[in-house]
Amino acid sequence: MENTLIRERIASLRKEMQAENIDVYIVLTDDFHGSEYVGYYFKCREFMSGFDGSAGTLVVLADEAGLWTDGRYFIQAAAQLEGTGIDLYKSGEPGVPDIPDFLTEKLSQMSDPVIGFDGRTVSEAYATMLSRRLAKATFAKTQDLVGRVWTDRPEFPHGPAWLLDEKYAGESVASKLVKIRSAMAERGADRHLMAALDDIAWTYNMRGEDIDYNPVALAYSVITRDEAVIYMDMAALSDEDKAILAKDGVSIKPYLDVYEDVKVFDGKVMLDAGTVNTGLVAAVSDAAQVIRGGNPAKALKALKNETEQSNERLAHIKDGVAVTKLCYWLKTLANGQDEMPTEMEVAAKLEEFRQMGEDYIGQSFAPIIATGHHGAIVHYEADEKSNAVLERGNFVLMDTGGHYLQGTTDITRTLAIGDVSEKHKVHYTAVLCGNLNIGGAYFKEGITGTNIDYLARSPLWELGLDYNHGTGHGVGYLLNVHEGPNAIRLRKADVPFAPGMITSNEPGVYLEGEYGIRLENLLLCVPGEEGFLEFETLTMVPFDRDAIMADMLDEKQTFMLNLYHQQVYKTISLFLTEDERKWLEKATAPI
Repeated sequence: MENTLIRERIASLRKEMQAENIDVYIVLTDDFHGSEYVGYYFKCREFMSGFDGSAGTLVVLADEAGLWTDGRYFIQAAAQLEGTGIDLYKSGEPGVPDIPDFLTEKLSQMSDPVIGFDGRTVSEAYATMLSRRLAKATFAKTQDLVGRVWTDRPEFPHGPAWLLDEKYAGESVASKLVKIRSAMAERGADRHLMAALDDIAWTYNMRGEDIDYNPVALAYSVITRDEAVIYMDMAALSDEDKAILAKDGVSIKPYLDVYEDVKVFDGKVMLDAGTVNTGLVAAVSDAAQVIRGGNPAKALKALKNETEQSNERLAHIKDGVAVTKLCYWLKTLANGQDEMPTEMEVAAKLEEFRQMGEDYIGQSFAPIIATGHHGAIVHYEADEKSNAVLERGNFVLMDTGGHYLQGTTDITRTLAIGDVSEKHKVHYTAVLCGNLNIGGAYFKEGITGTNIDYLARSPLWELGLDYNHGTGHGVGYLLNVHEGPNAIRLRKADVPFAPGMITSNEPGVYLEGEYGIRLENLLLCVPGEEGFLEFETLTMVPFDRDAIMADMLDEKQTFMLNLYHQQVYKTISLFLTEDERKWLEKATAPI
């Protein structure tokens, strides 16, 4: 069926392109700060294409359009792009060109081609890459053509911001600025220009509400050897919080003033080309020397301090109680005669349980509650149209998370709703084996996530199966649920693990039209014997014994599962009702 709304929007964009003599227009997912998730004002790619996944790039030409996204969204994007006239390009798949290769072919048929994009939403690194690989093209980097088409665009974000007490952050702003200035001195930098919202939030112990599920405030920052400025909505912080920051030499200026202030920079300016947009870099004075590649906050905030680590353990106990209560509720319903709840009702019930926990702030991402075949859509999100009743005899995949003052959680559990087939159990157990393999890894210092990714996939590979997403990502402390630089993935992960890093462990398997399985724990990297590292599992929720084939687990996996379940029961049972405790005792009994 033809999607006339999206076709009309693309047609309107093409008229604007023609008026500006632009042959190709690129719409990225980013806001002005290179954020993974963005506020409604910045959802230009979603508005133009109808695809609402968190990753994707739209390329529009005069007579065709394409959207590139990764394996998490292949099924979802195919469904949402149907009838739009936009072709889906599955990034990383054999035979699928990346955007520069695609455009190289298209530009070969044009004379003096012009490529346009809103330079405020394109990182300098990405713009530089395009310029290098598409040398034939001229770039119009300051054209917000979508803004001309999007006549009822939402307001620019202007939520409140607040300071996180040091008893939660574990380190003062003054101490963090000393570390950043030390890194600046090593690079010979006079100024450090920051754009990444989570880096700024961490540096100033500041949190905000400008992006759903991501407790950050829209801001830029410039740090010199003796001063620091945050460019943000002047009304976002209270006078009291501004006074606290002022004691550490931090001043507040209007958000857009940064574009004027950089015009008079001199000396050496350090910045991260991957997060600072090309429009802002272009505005930096010619008198300044730009030093690219500097982003000390990214590495510093990945190493959770002792206070953050202790707090995260508490956050995961609170979250474990909530998710365990949900598992008990669902299992009780599944074993009865009443109709099962819908996906959205399950999400609401979990939110109810989480709100019972002290210091709970809100969800860390939109909940993924996916029954049956919906589970094969890796980042499925139920709405009023798709909302389905949980299927007996099948799985429900539940990927959710919460923000607490004590930290951020991210957990996936897949539950069997009633009796499931042997095929279900074989696949579930293979995913569980991969999760246990990663959780029990013991490795030398210097090892990266690429070195150990195979541990999660090998049980599935033995069955001829795999999954098309990374095995793990870094997680922030009351910050973004996806945080670099640590990761576990097949493709290159350059940064070695180090004590204090929190990383997800989430292998899965997805059978289109049938079901999906994902099992996720968060892991804290801790020291082992001298020269070695290991993981401490933070997540405290049982796996589903009803879906485990015990004879598929080897001796170590069996030991690890039983030990984990013992820890879960010991940690969580104290906070449950008597009926919940009795159920948990059976759910965590040794196999």
